[in-house]
Amino acid sequence: MSATAPAIPRLHIVTGKGGTGKTTVAAALALALSGTGRRVLLAEVEDRQGIAPLFDAPPLPYADRHLAAGLDGGEVFAQALDADEALLDYLDMFYRLGSAGRALRKFGAIDFATTIAPGLRDILLTGKLKEAVGRSESGRMAYDAVVLDGPPTGRIVKFLNVTVESGRLAKTGPIGKHSRSVARLLHSSQTAVHLVTTPAAMPVQETVDACRDLDAADLPVGHVVLNKVVGAKTVDVTGEQIAAGLERTGLPAGEATVAALLEEYRGRQAEIGAIDAWRDRLEELGRPVEELPLLTDGVDLSGLYELARALRASLGRGGRDAV
Repeated sequence: MSATAPAIPRLHIVTGKGGTGKTTVAAALALALSGTGRRVLLAEVEDRQGIAPLFDAPPLPYADRHLAAGLDGGEVFAQALDADEALLDYLDMFYRLGSAGRALRKFGAIDFATTIAPGLRDILLTGKLKEAVGRSESGRMAYDAVVLDGPPTGRIVKFLNVTVESGRLAKTGPIGKHSRSVARLLHSSQTAVHLVTTPAAMPVQETVDACRDLDAADLPVGHVVLNKVVGAKTVDVTGEQIAAGLERTGLPAGEATVAALLEEYRGRQAEIGAIDAWRDRLEELGRPVEELPLLTDGVDLSGLYELARALRASLGRGGRDAV
C-alpha cells in the first residue's frame, strides 16, 4: 500500500512584524506560485493598499482583478478584502436582502454593526477567504492558490481563530454553520501560515512567539522566511587598507574619517556574522527556513520578480509543492 501524499496548501497566509517586508513577501509568493496555467489570487485586508504600489498599479478594488503575469506564464489576480462589502454580500446570501441591504449602508447600519460586534470584521474577512479558496468557474477551481497579506504577528492568531469562538457561540443558524466551515479550512492542511522576519532580535523573537501561539491554537504553520539578508561575507579590513582606498580615489584620508569608516564597517560585519545565529534560532522551530536577499535599491517591480525567483528556487529545493 502506498503512503498518502501530504495535502498541498491552497491558502497561504503571510504574517510578520511591521517592517519585515511581509507584504513584499506575500506578493513575491503569489508570483512564485503562479506557474504555467495557474491562477493565483493575492489579497489584502485592513485597508492598507500595500500591494498595488509594488506592481505600479492603481488601488485594489473589492472585486478581484488581473494584476500581473506569473513567472511561467501564469496569472496573478488581486483584491482588497473589505468587511463592510463582505457583510452586504452575506446579508444577501443568507437573508436575501438584495438592494435593501445596500440601503442600510446609507443609514450607517453597516458601520454600526461591524463596530459594535466583537470580531465581526475578522469573521467576514476570513469568510471571504474561504469563498475565494472554494470558488469554481466553468467546472474548475477559480484559483489554484490564494495568498493573503495578513495582519501582523501580534494579531494573527486572534484574526484566524475568531471563527472558532463565533462557531461555539452561534450553535445554530447560517452564521454558526458558516463560522464552523471557515474554522475547518483555517485549521486544515489546506492552509499554511508563513512567518516573515528579518535578522534582528525583536522580529526574530516575535516570530518565535507567533509560531508557538499558532501551534497552541492548532493553526498550521508553513515556512519561515528570513527576509532582507545581506549576502556579503565577513572580511577583515584594516584602517590602513581603508586609508589607501580613500587615497586612490582622491578622497580625504584623515585619521577621524578612517576611524569612522572602520567603525561603521565593523558594525556591519557584526550584523552579517549574526545572521547565522538568528537562522539557527529560527531552525529550532522545526519549520523550513527560506532566505530572501536585501534589495539595496529598494523593491520595485523588477526586484519583486527577483524575490519571486529566489522563493521559487528556495522552495524547489524542498519540493516544488512544499508550500
